[in-house]
Amino acid sequence: MLSERLLDVAIDHFGQFGFDGASTRAIARNSGTAMSSITYHFGSKEQLYLEAARHIGRRMAELQSSALEEARTKLAGTREEGIEAVLVLIDSLARMMLQPASESWARFIMREQQAPTAAFDALYEGVMKDLSETLVALIRHIRPQQAEPSARAMAVLMVGQAMILRGGRAAVCRVLRVDTIDDATGELLRSRLRANVLCILSEKS
Repeated sequence: MLSERLLDVAIDHFGQFGFDGASTRAIARNSGTAMSSITYHFGSKEQLYLEAARHIGRRMAELQSSALEEARTKLAGTREEGIEAVLVLIDSLARMMLQPASESWARFIMREQQAPTAAFDALYEGVMKDLSETLVALIRHIRPQQAEPSARAMAVLMVGQAMILRGGRAAVCRVLRVDTIDDATGELLRSRLRANVLCILSEKS
């Protein structure tokens, strides 16, 4: 579908060059279409950028939907079920960060994290809010003595440990003394992430 191909190319260009540096002419050319296609489908460069953010949000939401749906069913379950739901959610996020498809999304998102625009609102409402609020609810179910600000901080730091697998990829590889994160390295990282989350959720933390 042409509009999706345009969005995928636009995400890559905006992520690499930023909004000002990206060229709609280059985006159209690399999509194998004419400039008029951008005007027809999106109206303007600004709208293309905003729709690119929404597209990332939709794609990420699709990948996380199964884990999120399962997690919500555990909000009224036992403490152990809540812990397992958190582990599944964070592991699902880590798996996504290890996928090649997340590379261009991460570049786009990192720019928005540093200098938020209306596109960040689209990203947050598209997937980040649902994931964050579900995590916070689970943490408060598991650790009812935690004040809400503390539970939110815990959720942020859990997500951050998964996000570094993409956003800090170069540093991760350098510290682990590897050239790339292969399947075995990915398994190691996910295993350690699981252990870290369990520590965060323990009664003593």
